[in-house]
Amino acid sequence: MFCNSRMWKNANLAGLAALVWLLAASTASAAEQTTSGSDLASSIIHFLFTSVTGWVLIGIYFFFVGMMVWLLMDVRGGAMMPTDLVEAVEDTIAKRQFKQAFETVKAESSFFARVLTAGMTRLQHGLEEARDAVHAMLDNLRAKKKGMVGYIAIVGTIGPLIGLVGTVSGMIQSFGELGRGGTPDPAKLADGISHALNATLVGIFLSCLAIPAYTFFNNRLDRIINDISLMVDDLLVQMYFASRQPTRPATSGAASVDQRAAGAPAAQPQAHQG
Repeated sequence: MFCNSRMWKNANLAGLAALVWLLAASTASAAEQTTSGSDLASSIIHFLFTSVTGWVLIGIYFFFVGMMVWLLMDVRGGAMMPTDLVEAVEDTIAKRQFKQAFETVKAESSFFARVLTAGMTRLQHGLEEARDAVHAMLDNLRAKKKGMVGYIAIVGTIGPLIGLVGTVSGMIQSFGELGRGGTPDPAKLADGISHALNATLVGIFLSCLAIPAYTFFNNRLDRIINDISLMVDDLLVQMYFASRQPTRPATSGAASVDQRAAGAPAAQPQAHQG
């Protein structure tokens, strides 16, 4: 829990830094106003900071960047299945130190450790019982991870919808100016149309970022979970059959020779027949 909160804090800081950088770059380009690109940036900045729709889209962007950074740190093989932990468990199983292997895994909080702990807890009741426990834990943890990745899909869905709200709001503003009668104010008409187009642009841009990001993290999560499932099953099989192999007594060759010599009858001398 502490690790997740620290990662989330770092993600928020990274999102804030990215937002500050975006605003600084946009403000600098808007201050020049010498090219069409700077005019576009100035128009977008004006829309973002002077409308409710703009503030909502800024909040969604900040949330999206924070989630991206958090998922980059959390959904990766090294975090979900640490290599050093896998090697330590394999080494203890090879040495038939099953209790030590269980204590090592139980002390960790990674995805792999929690799944393997569930299987090792039920291994005494049989291999199939352990596999059922592993599948149940996998489904539980997968659902939690999928829920976090799903927030990226929500951003990809809600971004264009918020943009559409801004579009309709801007068009209502423009047609309201036309409906008052008389000569409409061109500045107010242009402001309403600009509001509508900027809202559409920012909303679609968020969706274009979020949809590929969701696909990437969703596929990455499935691949890592499949690797964890195969590795856990392999370790459980090794432990199950290793625990049922009889322990060979540690008797040296010299001791065996002494035991055979002690139990053997003494050789009898044969009479010489002349």
